[in-house]
Amino acid sequence: MNAADVLGALKNFSAKEEILRRLVTPEIEAAVAKIPKPVGSFGFDAWGYNEDQFKVGLAGAKWLYDHYFKVQAFGLEHIPRNGRVLIVPNHSGQLPMDGVLIGVACATNPNGPRAARAMIERFFPTVPWLGNLLNAWGGVIGDPVNCVKMLETDEAIIVFPEGVRGSGKLYKDRYQLQRFGNGFMHLAINHKTPIVPCGVVGCEETMPAVFNIAPLAKVLGIPYAPIAPPLPLPARVVLNFGEPIRFKPVKTEEEVTAQVEAVKREIRRLIDKGLKERPSLY
Repeated sequence: MNAADVLGALKNFSAKEEILRRLVTPEIEAAVAKIPKPVGSFGFDAWGYNEDQFKVGLAGAKWLYDHYFKVQAFGLEHIPRNGRVLIVPNHSGQLPMDGVLIGVACATNPNGPRAARAMIERFFPTVPWLGNLLNAWGGVIGDPVNCVKMLETDEAIIVFPEGVRGSGKLYKDRYQLQRFGNGFMHLAINHKTPIVPCGVVGCEETMPAVFNIAPLAKVLGIPYAPIAPPLPLPARVVLNFGEPIRFKPVKTEEEVTAQVEAVKREIRRLIDKGLKERPSLY
């Protein structure tokens, strides 16, 4: 490498540092500094979370949170400052913007910031670069084994029991909760973990889908292929976090399902609250 190459590399490095300095504001630095997040000597944890990359991702997502989706978050005091917790919201919007916005709310929570880990669909890591990026920002493949290990290290975890049934539904079905899986309840009971329900309003309108081309989705190997806007629309988003709920062990799967339905009812209540509170659609 000659002197010109070295000089060019230094200029590129300086430009990158300047961009990062402008993106990662003192507010972001202060919030991340308060997050209880142990990482290894190379700056990563066991699931790929990286504090520096998280700061950059949070900076970009915070701009969307504040200025594009104009998010209003209520009940943040219900999220424990530390210790294991499952944050359980409704799911919608074709893209996982709801998980991103909940993550921003948790990371900038004035009552105690948390780097909430979002359980992501297995499809996302198959996209080049996206999997590593989502891991660095705190996303983890939605596998029960991963979830158990993170609960054992007292993580805050975002779980969407509706899965793709919720995120891929059509606009005509907006705010209609889909079937919840029972897996999250088994995790909460077996690992003595409180559940914080969350009602998300607004993500239904960010990418309203009128039709799903199922044959195309099958060919491409993706969960759904919706006819929807190419980019998210700036719908106003309201997040309502409910009080933590603890469930005692039960003997039958029917009783587990009844407990799941209790969470579902609370999320329904929080959604209705958000629909009433939202000042406007856009």
